[in-house]
Amino acid sequence: MRPPHKTFTQQHRPKKNLLIGGIPAVIEAMKKGEQLERIYLQNNIASDEADELKRVALEFEVPVNKVPFEKIRNFNLENPKGCIAVKSKIKYQNLQDVISFIVENGETPLLLMLDGITDIRNIGALARTAYCCGVHAIIIPEKGVGALGEDAITTSAGALENMAICRVKTLHGAIDEMHLNGIKVFASEMTATVNVFDIDFKEPSAIIMGSEDKGIHPSLYKLCDAKFKIPMKKDFESLNVSVAAGMILYEAMKQRMI
Repeated sequence: MRPPHKTFTQQHRPKKNLLIGGIPAVIEAMKKGEQLERIYLQNNIASDEADELKRVALEFEVPVNKVPFEKIRNFNLENPKGCIAVKSKIKYQNLQDVISFIVENGETPLLLMLDGITDIRNIGALARTAYCCGVHAIIIPEKGVGALGEDAITTSAGALENMAICRVKTLHGAIDEMHLNGIKVFASEMTATVNVFDIDFKEPSAIIMGSEDKGIHPSLYKLCDAKFKIPMKKDFESLNVSVAAGMILYEAMKQRMI
């Protein structure tokens, strides 16, 4: 797939046909099985209805962002009554179901986890590389990553719509679930003593990629089975996350092809 010749400086406002306004309508949409990317709730709303919204959103694992009135107004939706939901263009899948499907097909799981990556251009590039290198699924947490909306899908050249995306409550819980399924979790760390090409990616594997400014959360590092580094000729602070992921995933693909 050819990359689109387009540069995003900011996320665009979602189209109106992807928006649902009002707490009752958003609750009804979730109960009917509508997949939602995110819910924006005005931060000064306190009511039984708002509490019900948060309860149902928790049940269906939909992120709720409390935002000021200005944010709600900027969606330019008529009479949203302090609450707007954005419909998802991606069908999120259950992590265990995805793992079971991979194994039942006789394949060895290769998964990519994203921690704290908010730049949609990086997310799009990561998805494209993951798709091309044979990654079975991308795992994201409910909060802390950029929204996988229209802009992210466009920058991924459609890859986000063509592979499994699992949205989980926490990455910690996802790692526990993967360990129960015999999947090892690996993370890139500049101070690691093991090089990326010394890791055995032929076994069931998940790779965590963190943001360029903060990296992977320390508590996630503790749960990893091994850490590795990408060797560099010259001393430099870090690589762009999508570039680093490309190097790592290509190594994984190369090992599996051999």
